[in-house]
Amino acid sequence: MEPQNLTGVSEFLLLGLSDDPEVQLLLFVLFLSMYLVTVLGNLLIILAVTSDSHLHTAMYIFLSNLSLTDVSFSTTTIPKMLENLQTHSKSITYAGCLAQVTVFSLFVCLESLLLTVMAYDRLVAICHPLHYLVIMNPRLCALLVLVSFSISLLSSLLHYLVMSQLTFCAEVEIPHFFCDLSQLLNLACFDTSTNNILIYFIGTIFGGIPLSGILYSYTQIMSSILRISSLGGRYKAFSTCGSHLVVVCLFYGTGLGVYLSSAASSSPRKGAVASVMYTVVTPMLNPFIYSLRNKDIKTALWRIISRIA
Repeated sequence: MEPQNLTGVSEFLLLGLSDDPEVQLLLFVLFLSMYLVTVLGNLLIILAVTSDSHLHTAMYIFLSNLSLTDVSFSTTTIPKMLENLQTHSKSITYAGCLAQVTVFSLFVCLESLLLTVMAYDRLVAICHPLHYLVIMNPRLCALLVLVSFSISLLSSLLHYLVMSQLTFCAEVEIPHFFCDLSQLLNLACFDTSTNNILIYFIGTIFGGIPLSGILYSYTQIMSSILRISSLGGRYKAFSTCGSHLVVVCLFYGTGLGVYLSSAASSSPRKGAVASVMYTVVTPMLNPFIYSLRNKDIKTALWRIISRIA
């Protein structure tokens, strides 16, 4: 069969996590609950930061942007999956698939960059505490967020260009619950080795460099903490970046786990199951990690709850 131009493809089929109707019902309830918890938890963090003037500092400005990114990250994939589970349909339009690939890459990159910026914020707070307010001023915070978004926009544009150049020979069945570009590359009917190299290059640049920045920041942080003589002082210093470190490990750990499981497993659907941790569980857990370990956030949230009550 002759290759068909991608612009002529009207829809793709998302095979999802299971074909069993009973399992699909369970998945619908499970993912709907997780999505609602994700949205509610992250919106509460945003509301707490914006409503409490004591939280208008660099650390919490970045945290609120991270929460907004988590909500957007989840909204890119979960609602469409819930729709397909509810209607027992597997279809997604070409435009919808292209939008998912583009927007998903945007928020993955933005999350990575915001975590890097937050690591730099903790570096300044621990290594240069006397100059923290001068260095992390509102202008620099806004600039860092803007630069992070601009770089993420460039990353998503590159993913869009790669996706828009793909051609297929037949009906496309994606063994995933969302449009994953790596799966689409495998389903294309021409040699995609150049595209794969480009995607790995993009991933190395937009993922590897932020991770290197985080590792450098924590190397400096640990070096500074070890120079503190008292055990109590060390604990107090480390506790200020404990939540961020947990989130970093969760984000990059699950992402690496998805990559390794996909590479080791011959079943693409097993890779889709593994990616649930990366795309669904991590954004849901982030608000709990920050609120449970942060006295200021808990205080602000209790103020909001008391006003409502």
